[in-house]
Amino acid sequence: MPNHLIDTLRAGATDPARPFAETADGTILTYAALERRTAQYANALLALGLKPGDRVALQAEKSLEAVFAYLGTVRAGGVFLPLNTGYTPPEVDYFLGDAEPAIFVCDPATEAALAPIARARGVAQIVTLDAAGQGTLRAAADACRTSFENVPRGPDDLAADVAPPV
Repeated sequence: MPNHLIDTLRAGATDPARPFAETADGTILTYAALERRTAQYANALLALGLKPGDRVALQAEKSLEAVFAYLGTVRAGGVFLPLNTGYTPPEVDYFLGDAEPAIFVCDPATEAALAPIARARGVAQIVTLDAAGQGTLRAAADACRTSFENVPRGPDDLAADVAPPV
């Protein structure tokens, strides 16, 4: 069985050297680099205990590393739950209680306030990622292999759990 979202993304990348993204400083990220980087994130998330169907909640600023975390979650068979960085601790508490993620990713600057909430909600792993793309999740990904066999997911499997406005 394929992994539909990842397979659709790959279908647009017939040339691995084709640019996927360009950073503000002009750095070009190719589809081949995207494949390697998301493999590292998928491997890191599996090492953190992610299982198919588990949720990964992420409350971090937009960055390429956050995109890698999203696609790595999908490649690993997880469900990605993006949380607005403007959510207050009580709002984060609500979403973590409702979604029951296995992994929570937050900014290192908010970790002290949010980690106790996540632990109280039974989140197994709490890792960090900041606006510059640095944190314990990136460090874990950096240490992982650049290859990954996608976890098969069907067209009816959830890939993202988009939270409604509060």
